Amino acid sequence: MTLFELIIRSVRKNIKNYYLYYFALIFSTALYFVFATLQNDSSVMAASFGEIPFTLVFDVAGILVLTIVVVFMIYANSIFLKRRSKEIGLYQLVGLTHSAVARLLITESALLGMGALLIGIVGGALVARIFMLILMKLIGIESVVTLSFSSGAALQTVIVFTVLIGLTMVQMLFKVYRSTLLDLFKLDKQGDYPQEPKTVLSALMGLLGIGLIVTGYLLSSQTLGQNLFQQVLVILASTILGTYLLFRVTIGWLFFRIRKGKDGQLGLKNSLSLAPIMHRMKGNANSLTLITILSAMTLTMVAISYSLYYSAESESRAMLPYDFIFANNERAAKSFRVELEKAGIAFAYQPVEAVRLPGTIGIGQGDGRSLLLLAAEQLQASGADIIVPRQGEAVWYTGLKKALSKQPFPVTFPQTVDFGESGVHANIQLTRGNDRYAMNFSLHGHQLVMSLDSIRAIREQIPSSPAYEAIVIDTYQIADKNERAAAAGIYAKYVKEEGGNPDFDSFYKGSLRKFGLIIFIAGFLGLIFLISTGSILYFKQMTEAEQERDSYTILWQLGFGEREIMGGIIRKQMFVFAIPLAIGLLHSIFAVKAASALSLSNLTFPAAIAMSVYTLIYFLFAVLTVVYYRRIVRMSQHQGC
Repeated sequence: MTLFELIIRSVRKNIKNYYLYYFALIFSTALYFVFATLQNDSSVMAASFGEIPFTLVFDVAGILVLTIVVVFMIYANSIFLKRRSKEIGLYQLVGLTHSAVARLLITESALLGMGALLIGIVGGALVARIFMLILMKLIGIESVVTLSFSSGAALQTVIVFTVLIGLTMVQMLFKVYRSTLLDLFKLDKQGDYPQEPKTVLSALMGLLGIGLIVTGYLLSSQTLGQNLFQQVLVILASTILGTYLLFRVTIGWLFFRIRKGKDGQLGLKNSLSLAPIMHRMKGNANSLTLITILSAMTLTMVAISYSLYYSAESESRAMLPYDFIFANNERAAKSFRVELEKAGIAFAYQPVEAVRLPGTIGIGQGDGRSLLLLAAEQLQASGADIIVPRQGEAVWYTGLKKALSKQPFPVTFPQTVDFGESGVHANIQLTRGNDRYAMNFSLHGHQLVMSLDSIRAIREQIPSSPAYEAIVIDTYQIADKNERAAAAGIYAKYVKEEGGNPDFDSFYKGSLRKFGLIIFIAGFLGLIFLISTGSILYFKQMTEAEQERDSYTILWQLGFGEREIMGGIIRKQMFVFAIPLAIGLLHSIFAVKAASALSLSNLTFPAAIAMSVYTLIYFLFAVLTVVYYRRIVRMSQHQGC
């Protein structure tokens, strides 16, 4: 048999065994090409996103794709080389030189890699318009999209993935030239021979791992300050190190306790599930930690992006309670009202009296900044969910979550409002705070809602100065949301006159475009992360199944049936797949909880949906693994005959 025939035979075999690897590589190539195409077609993207820096967004997305693909390719390739170590040793045993074996592996890798690259680019070119249509649907634009093949994007994809394939070739060269025949024949049999851990040291290390994870959770639950980047780094370091110790020490120590409690008599199912995990826990600690952290990152990224997109309307409404406002501009407000009536657009109109003046809240919040005092009765009359405070009391509507505020809410209420030396004499007590806006955020000043009588009493005392201002805010709410866009078109001519007060419809659509772009990228990146992590677990279990084939043959000869053997194997897969997922879910839940402090909306429901979908797809890899094990078990039966 010639070297070329060996290469062709090996290519056919590897495509059959490692189809998930090549599917992941093809999908990653196609997605990278689509991102590069969208990035290069600036005319279409600029028309869709306006001032949003989409080029930077796709640059970052491309870097993330490459990062996960590099980790995935190198890790998967190391698994493949370990599994093929005996095959490589046999090539050398029958007389092939190191250089001949290296040429065989490199040629095979080049054929499969370049084939995946070509299919990925062609597939990406075919589905690029579909991707663009999905993106347009997410951002709420229903225009005709014309997207042409980008030779620049194709060249960029070829260069990048050729370099990545070259890295795997270097990995193969190291394997061939630095491994002896004895190493190659023993490598696929290597496993850990578990020894009972030292009780005190293992207990301390196990508790340290749990303590580090808990510390990360507690830090993520605290109010994020100005040193956000440093806090995130500490949380990540604590969580990652804690997760590694959890897999490296804590879980292994727990399994030893279980085995000792059974006095070494594990039974068939535990022998097929618990024992193999114990034997490989030390070697698998790195991979399980990597998979857990990647799963947590993916879950967090997808859950937060979906939550932001899902809550775009409620978030916009929390920022802009009214569709349109005019401040101290009765002429423009009346003109706008007349135009709405001419256009046949139904609306609700309510003027709101307000006062803007300098003042201090409590021990200094708001010092040097304006306070915007709003009449609660008139806000309530406009349909706002506002409770009218009692005389001399007020409610502080900050519009900010505590995590975003440089001066978070005082710990206790009531707090006194001090108007300083303004000549205003009023005893106002803040009874509570609210993290939404009572009036559109574009109006300057801390928003304090109080009774109309209090507002009018203060207005009579304010001195004649630019820093003190009595305001009448004309508010408009459009009855039919389908008519908001038409009303926004009418309002656009008044925006400059109003000093840039945004309307709800334009603000909401702008948020939808931003969050639509984020969820589009996060969704496909999450899919790559999911395929990569699931495939790594699948490949490792394929290797372990081959190593355990002789054990299954012995079990057949002892009279055990397929159902009994598969019962233990399924239990093992529940450990292997469920433990990283469960810990990853727990990490992501606290991460999403921390992120929810930056949002005015409740992210629980959309985050739960995203996590449920991820979990469902993740367990498909467990099903594929069980199917592969079943095939190995049946093959071992014939092997024993």
